[in-house]
Amino acid sequence: MFTTRPEIRGTFGVVTSTHWIASQVGMAMLERGGNAFDAAVAAGFCLQVVEPHLCGPAGEVPIIFHSAATGKIEVLCGQGPAPAAATIAAFRDLGLDAVPGSGLISAVVPGSFGAWLTLLRDHGRLRLEEVMAPAIGYAEHGHPLLPGVSRALAELKDAFTTEWPTSAPVWLPGGEAPQPHALFRNPTLASTWKRILAQAGQGAREVQIERALSAWYEGFVAEAIGRFGQAEALMDSSGHRHKALLTAQDMAGWRPAYEAPATLDYHGWTICKTRPWGQGPVLLQALSLLRGFDLASLDPNGADFAHLVLEASKLAFADREAYYGDPDFVDVPLDALLGEDYAAARRGLIGEAASHELRPGVLPGFEDQVTRALGMVRVASGDGGGLGVGEPTMAHLKPTLKPGDTVHLDVIDSWGNMVSATPSGGWPQSSPTIPELGFALNTRAQMFWLTEGLPASLAPGKRPRTTLTPTLALHDGRPALVCGTPGGDQQDQWQLALLLRRIHHGLGLQQAIDMPLFHTVHFPSSFYPREAMPGVSVAEESMGEAVIADLRRRGHDIQVAPAWSAGRLTAAERGADGVLKAAATPRLMQAYAVGR
Repeated sequence: MFTTRPEIRGTFGVVTSTHWIASQVGMAMLERGGNAFDAAVAAGFCLQVVEPHLCGPAGEVPIIFHSAATGKIEVLCGQGPAPAAATIAAFRDLGLDAVPGSGLISAVVPGSFGAWLTLLRDHGRLRLEEVMAPAIGYAEHGHPLLPGVSRALAELKDAFTTEWPTSAPVWLPGGEAPQPHALFRNPTLASTWKRILAQAGQGAREVQIERALSAWYEGFVAEAIGRFGQAEALMDSSGHRHKALLTAQDMAGWRPAYEAPATLDYHGWTICKTRPWGQGPVLLQALSLLRGFDLASLDPNGADFAHLVLEASKLAFADREAYYGDPDFVDVPLDALLGEDYAAARRGLIGEAASHELRPGVLPGFEDQVTRALGMVRVASGDGGGLGVGEPTMAHLKPTLKPGDTVHLDVIDSWGNMVSATPSGGWPQSSPTIPELGFALNTRAQMFWLTEGLPASLAPGKRPRTTLTPTLALHDGRPALVCGTPGGDQQDQWQLALLLRRIHHGLGLQQAIDMPLFHTVHFPSSFYPREAMPGVSVAEESMGEAVIADLRRRGHDIQVAPAWSAGRLTAAERGADGVLKAAATPRLMQAYAVGR
């Protein structure tokens, strides 16, 4: 089968990410004697510099990993919670019926920095200054700017100069957006990181990292965030100006935490995802539904295959809307949702025709909650939504509203350590830049509802239901595969296609990634303005006219996207013989896998 690139193979280590520089930076850590955790942290910081329109220092990151030393698979939650002042009443008192998709008021506690340093402290081998050095170097001395970054900044020139003036000095040097491929620097960010390292000092690496965490969450970074957020009300997508609710006290009261993954056994594989504070279990629910079909007998690029996957996804995502939320605050009946009895009953809803209804299951005791969730569904109006809303890229996949994009990385080392992480948030497009720090806040609070009684209703200290969803899979009980992709609500749909083609059809990682992709936008978007497009699905034109026509005949409202335009999947795998493999999508011409 045709592939665009060779599948990288070796025994020493593999790194794959959504930017070639970050992949090489991760590999450099392995060459220095570091492990997969060192490599992931270095690549993660690098992505904040070379893909700044897709992730930033004040964003968030869920990390799923296998430690060869402990033998455990764990999730490190780098998703920060809502501030103490972020109540439904507080937003209602401001005349808001939804959390804006941009601006200061939509920020939650930044989780990315804490998660990366916690991973490094507990599982890495190298010192903090070693893993941060490449990112600091690229921020201080420059990196060739991606054309996508240049376009994003050019589109926001007016907003930066009129509404968010603190953003202009960082992102519009000389008053203009930097040109594609020009060296771009962010010396303010480099200075912030160097100041953190100076305050971390020397001594034992664990003590050094703790001091760096304190500088961020309790020291000058938290203080600068608190001052800036309260200094001035600034414009957001509501069409009004608001200050931040996030304070330095919110920062000081939070640290990332480890937890067990949600899992599902499927045809000899065990798929591991985040708990339902993220959307990860929808992939498990879709797999649970698809266990009842003979997918191996179907063409992996055929209409029968795509129809089943789309219909299973619609049912799984309907349950996301009805049941998913931070399990520290709400009862999420995940065991029941992943149970075979529940899946068997739901499979009967998958027929020959495409569904145009949002059909969550109704578990005993959750009847009123499901009714309330269905009452929140809004059909898309086509309104763009306002300044800086949603996630910033993949706009070429319209009419999917704001399907989004972020970044992703996967790493496996020779010891068998595995890391999969999906960093996001803190984009300059969606929040004004803090002038003394050189980065913007996140806007993840837009995923909360301002209506009581829903699993994703806003509450202080609660985690927003993120779309970020890395994957780790075991084969016959052995940790074997990590994968993920940017793409907002589409992340688990594109990973589902990759896993099914790998498991049922025996395709290699690069073969599976290169195959045409498709997804549905049938359910409410996680991003402002939170609208659904019933019955609508998107398919790359490379699926072929006959397949697309067949799907339309079944009732799917297919919107055709250009070939090589959907998703940015990366993946890495470790065989039972210790041979490592890695692959990266050619889509957008940025992602690369490296290894030896």
